[in-house]
Amino acid sequence: MANRWWIYQRERFPIFAHTPVIAAFSLSAVCYSALLRGANRMPEWKPCLVAFASSFLFFLQLRLADEFKDFEEDSRYRPYRAVPRGLVSLRDLAKMWVGCIVIQLALALWLSPRLIVLLLLTWTYLALMSKEFFARRWLKARPITYMVTHMAIMPLVDLYTTSCDWVPTGAARPPHGLLWFLLVSFFNGMVVEIGRKIRSPQDEEEGVETYSFLWGRRNAVVAWLTMMACTAGCAYVAALRIGFARPVFIVLLILFCAAAGVGFYFLLGAVPKRGKLIETTAGVWSLLMYLSLGLVPMISRQWNIG
Repeated sequence: MANRWWIYQRERFPIFAHTPVIAAFSLSAVCYSALLRGANRMPEWKPCLVAFASSFLFFLQLRLADEFKDFEEDSRYRPYRAVPRGLVSLRDLAKMWVGCIVIQLALALWLSPRLIVLLLLTWTYLALMSKEFFARRWLKARPITYMVTHMAIMPLVDLYTTSCDWVPTGAARPPHGLLWFLLVSFFNGMVVEIGRKIRSPQDEEEGVETYSFLWGRRNAVVAWLTMMACTAGCAYVAALRIGFARPVFIVLLILFCAAAGVGFYFLLGAVPKRGKLIETTAGVWSLLMYLSLGLVPMISRQWNIG
């Protein structure tokens, strides 16, 4: 069983690829919240640990939700995937989901029982997502609405992650200005989602509705860069709130130009596997963007750099 779970994570939720981005996401969220509150030092290890572990489990639950809602399509069009081919069963995944809930609940009680309210809110939305909001056909016929409703989970995860900082302080509401960081997560979720579903024609699969298939390669790349620009705009305003706008502007400008170059290179020719470059670029963008909004400015403030 241990070997089967190892194979499952390698295929469906590679921990070595996801952990750095999730760590940057969660740690920077806690640091950004602390910066808004006027803190001058790194948060304590306890809220950082709870934020990271809870975020990691939230993203794992997102993968598990996909396994349930896509089971019929995977069985028909992608029988090579872990669940259809019998590597693990939906029952196994349900047990894992329960395990995630138990751990998240224990972490919330350990840090601050007041976190449970936001935890329940996030769980509820996750559960609705796993059921496609009981409107699967309607949503599937509207790809943009489908993406927006599913990406709404990102600000909720982010709200919970930041709450690991401000809730234990006794605050009744999030620090002023946090909305911009939540918007960053929302648009960045679209950057990652679109980026992982842009493929060359040779890599398209029957029954897989990629954005390059639905919108065409050029329009998909334009949509990807547009969401990246929206993310950058919100990130710049978020950086203004903590007095770190210029470094964030420089970093994101460089990253955006690099992403535009990758998009142009992808469109130059229908070359197999070239779409992977866009997915990788989206991951690098997310990692560096979150670090520049949270961890780096906190270190800069603590050590009085710049």
